Amino acid sequence: GEAVLVVPEGDRLVVLAADGGTVVGACRDHAAAREAARKTDDELVVGLSAPAGPIAASSAYKQAEQALSVARRRGRVLVEHEQMAAGSVLPLLADDAVKAFADGLLRALRDHDATGRGDLVASLRAWLSRHGQWDAAAADLGVHRHTLRYRMRRVEEILGRSLDDPDVRMELWLALKATTADTG
Repeated sequence: GEAVLVVPEGDRLVVLAADGGTVVGACRDHAAAREAARKTDDELVVGLSAPAGPIAASSAYKQAEQALSVARRRGRVLVEHEQMAAGSVLPLLADDAVKAFADGLLRALRDHDATGRGDLVASLRAWLSRHGQWDAAAADLGVHRHTLRYRMRRVEEILGRSLDDPDVRMELWLALKATTADTG
């Protein structure tokens, strides 16, 4: 007895249902049962948007698309858009496109380190993890702070980017996190 709008779209269905209604509840129950039984190879994969009214249907559709994409990548039956924002961004770094970006961004530093002329990647990781605090990062590395300052200048020279820019620091930190599994 619940009003639902179902729109066929290629090999899938787009369903507009009331938040807290029986359709959404049935999707959650089905997903929980399949995941509890460790049967996530189900053809039914669901992405749920945050609750939205009719005026926000377009943004709800986009949210559901994003959640569906994450569900497929993670092998999950159901992902809710609100869960994506409540967690950490770090699992998203496992995406192949992110790893390719990270590898490209850090390649010049790794090539430099391979020549034995300094440990720029580890120095950058230590410096960023200590929020640019020279003494603390240098102590973590077991080097003098002036050595660390020299290494960070080399990082800027090699990358052609300023570590004073918060966007650059953020991209480098995410690149380091995305490649941590590859480099230890």
